This record gives sequence, C-alpha cells and structure tokens, in this order.
Amino acid sequence: MLSILILILSCEPTIEETVDLNVQNWIHGSENCEDNIDPPIQVVKYNSKTYILRQNKCTNYEAPFMFLFFGENKALLMDTGATQEDDIFPIYETVNRIINDWSKKNGAVELIVAHTHKHGDHFAGDVQFKGKPKTSVIDLEVKDVQDFFKIANWPEEVVDYDLGNRMMKIIPIPGHQASSIAVYDTSTKILLTGDTFYPGRLYINDWIAFKISIERLVKFTDSYEVSTILGNHIEMTQTVGVDYPMGSNYQPKEHQLPLSVLTLKELSRALTKLGDTPTKKIHDSFIIYPVD
Repeated sequence: MLSILILILSCEPTIEETVDLNVQNWIHGSENCEDNIDPPIQVVKYNSKTYILRQNKCTNYEAPFMFLFFGENKALLMDTGATQEDDIFPIYETVNRIINDWSKKNGAVELIVAHTHKHGDHFAGDVQFKGKPKTSVIDLEVKDVQDFFKIANWPEEVVDYDLGNRMMKIIPIPGHQASSIAVYDTSTKILLTGDTFYPGRLYINDWIAFKISIERLVKFTDSYEVSTILGNHIEMTQTVGVDYPMGSNYQPKEHQLPLSVLTLKELSRALTKLGDTPTKKIHDSFIIYPVD
C-alpha cells in the first residue's frame, strides 16, 4: 500500500514556483544618472523557462521590458530594447549568457527575436542579434510578421507558434502601431500586450483599430485562462491616476507591472463609451491617449 502511495505521489506534476510580479522591485533610474550604479539590464527569472528583462532608465528613459521564453528547441525573445550600442546596453550578451546557461542543462536552442510592434524603443537592439549563430530576427512590417507566424487573415486570426512543447499564441492587435501583436504563453498563462495595454499612457494612432483590438483581447481572455497581463513599460505612479512625466529618468514609486483581465475589460468598456471620437481619458492604472 505504501509503495502504491509513493508511486502516486511521484506521478503528480510538480508546480514550479514563480516570482510574484506584484511585489517585484524593478530598477527605476536615478535622480542623477551619473550616480546610477544599477546594471544596464535587470534580469528576473520568473521561472526556470521564463525571464523578464528591463532596461535601465539611465540608458534610455523608455526603460522597456523584454521577455524571454524557452521551449525544447526554440527560445523566443520579445523585443530588444531602446538602445543600439552594445557597450551601453549589452542586450545580446545578456540574452546569450542566459541561453548558454540554459543550453548546458537542457540542450541547444534556436533563438527567435520577435517584436511587440515597430517602434524604435522595442527593436533598437536588433542590430546586436543580426548575423549571430542560431538566431533569427523577424522584420518589422505587418507582412513580415504575417509571413513568419503564418497569419493568413490579419488581424482577425490568432495563430499558434510552438517553441517545442511550449505553445505560444500570436494575436494581432493593431491600433497603437500597425504591426502590433500580443503573445499568450500557454505554459505560464502570461499575456503580453506590448504598448497596447500597460500601466501608462496608451498612445493610440488608429482609434477604430485599437478599439477592435482591445475587443479581440477581451474575447481571447474569455476563452483562455490568463494569470497576468504584462505590457512593455511602467509610466503610472503608485498614486491612482497619476503618471510620471514623459522623459522621466527616475521613477522611485512606480505602479506594479502586472495588470488584470478586469482592468483590460475596464479599458474596453471605456472605449465603447467614448464611441468613435478619439478622447483622452484618465483611469486609475492607465491613460487613454489618442495621438493627433
């Protein structure tokens, strides 16, 4: 009987611990960047197969987040940051070190570099990856994204992309920028939403497309469990409805990075209420911010 119990227990899947992103401290710049001693890139190991990176605000005020997911034969890096120069912002060196450590334990993987959208603070570091071994960098136009991920019906179609026993879902969400995508990890249930939805100023270049994309995301969350929603920046403070000024190099009291499905639905309701007229509207954790 004891041996049967031991066998049953040994067959139960282990639940891997993850970092609590609601209390995670991020590097947030300095009042005087000459005095800043933080690394150029903060690396947080969310779990054994998932890493979150943040650029130091003293190298670029945008301080974007980047995300690295490992499967059995591929690794997917979402975005490469806001700085080209590897001596200031060694994103390739940092990612390559993580991959080398992974490969020693799990075997070699091919690196796929993709982007949440085509804005410079998310692809400036591409130059460091191009031409490197076992590395593919996806180009930035809608057609490039369509062709690579095999999205026949843009932007309505949601497609699967397999890293090797780790399926990612690619969701087109134009509106902030034409080639914007969201990425859902079926393993961690994390939903990446780029600059379309994050604790900050939601810059909207195409109001109607943005509204439809948010509706698409809400519909997706109705069908799939979402553990957390992660965007690419933090611009809100810990004070409800208050953001840091654009260009801030020092944000000591930031809003937490994760947002919830409830907050996504709050955005969707607000957009519906505003109708077809682009309108700035301040909410507790985000600001609807049409671009003229």
